[in-house]
Amino acid sequence: MNTTNMVSTLAAALLQRGWLLASAESCTGGLIAAACTDLAGSSQWFERGFVSYSNDAKQDMLGVPAALLSQHGAVSEPVAQAMVLGALNHSQAQVALAVTGIAGPTGGSPSKPVGTVCFAWALPTDGGPTVGAETAWVKVQTCHFEGDRGAVRLATQQHALSELLTLLNQRPA
Repeated sequence: MNTTNMVSTLAAALLQRGWLLASAESCTGGLIAAACTDLAGSSQWFERGFVSYSNDAKQDMLGVPAALLSQHGAVSEPVAQAMVLGALNHSQAQVALAVTGIAGPTGGSPSKPVGTVCFAWALPTDGGPTVGAETAWVKVQTCHFEGDRGAVRLATQQHALSELLTLLNQRPA
């Protein structure tokens, strides 16, 4: 499914539930929020996007603990989880997604090569309209994407949206 169709389907799923989405993005620099807001009427279901590219931004905007960044690094599942919960806590959204990764061409290491991306998605635990991290069900995942910087960022955007749509479809409306 192309990005435009995926966002349209995602919009319908969120509208059906009366839920708002927030995104917390690092390596994509706002590509996910841009894809969402390309759709007319997105203000009915897209609440806000956080572009938290630096570690300081992750701490300031999303409340990611400095100790977590020091212990695990910015590109890690614990940080992705803290980012997604921070997006819920700093918005009115019921649903959030977060991405943090190494798009390249530099910045990789043997343990975290270029193309490594950590994701987190958060949805209400009970299917209700509650807001906030204390009521969230969270899924985290690490993927590796091949290609240049643009390819990694695009693959990250598409995977984040596609997986969110899958998770929404697995939950009752």
